[in-house]
Amino acid sequence: MGCTLAALLDADWASAQACCAGASAITPARLELHEQFLVGLQLRAAWMLGSYDANRDFRNLPSGAAQWDFEQDAFGSLRLLRRGQLGLLVPVLESWRKTSTTGSEFGGGLGDVNVNARYDFIYANELSYAPGVALLLGVTVPTGRAPEAAEQPLGSDATGIGAFQISAGLGLERSFGDFLVSGAGIFSKRTSREVRGVESELGAALSGMLGLAYTIREGTSAAIFGTYMYEGNASVEGREIPNTAREQLRLAAAASFSILDEWRIQGGPFVDPPANGFGRNQIASLGGSFTVIRSFL
Repeated sequence: MGCTLAALLDADWASAQACCAGASAITPARLELHEQFLVGLQLRAAWMLGSYDANRDFRNLPSGAAQWDFEQDAFGSLRLLRRGQLGLLVPVLESWRKTSTTGSEFGGGLGDVNVNARYDFIYANELSYAPGVALLLGVTVPTGRAPEAAEQPLGSDATGIGAFQISAGLGLERSFGDFLVSGAGIFSKRTSREVRGVESELGAALSGMLGLAYTIREGTSAAIFGTYMYEGNASVEGREIPNTAREQLRLAAAASFSILDEWRIQGGPFVDPPANGFGRNQIASLGGSFTVIRSFL
């Protein structure tokens, strides 16, 4: 399903090939089983719908306010050994913001660079009695501009969190004919940092993803998936600050289409539901993404 070199692989790899097209629709930077290296560019745009307060209530934007966020991610993945891959993501962020009192502004720059790794202990359907299991690791480096370093009045030129982030988690997946069920759970921790002489630290974060992909035909697939993030209360000088925890639910759809074996394009819409109970201390957005990938076999 979607992988043209299945006949060239041994039995274990061929049994796992059924998941590759559907999985890449959900995670664009993931190598398909017959690929050794890929590079890509993802373009993303989002319109701010409003925000959630500390009580998880949704609030519309004030009259005269608006925000558009843009992102361009250059990424690459390299296969290591037979079951592992190492990835790099370099984001560039821009934001256009407007209020009725300050007017509009536009800012941006390099975001926080991420290095990530994946190791598949078991491929989907490799074993009849177990799902595919993968170890997920990541390190995010604070190469972006931290919020306190922003120079624009509305902070549109802030592009990073100002701290290192270390992440670890597990991915699970199982295919059923042309369908692939995929899930992942990731734990993330940021380092503390000093802001104007005061030590602060963001809370630990848990994020999860659940998706369903369908392979329409060879090289073409579609998927729906949701992601949820919870981050604990921040702390200042070692003391936890109440009501600073953050939550966010995002729903998305995507389609992936291969052009020969070397190129594929994909993209789709996403939304943070603009209703009470779906987030906390976060903005809600409606947007979409478009990705072009060049792979090397």
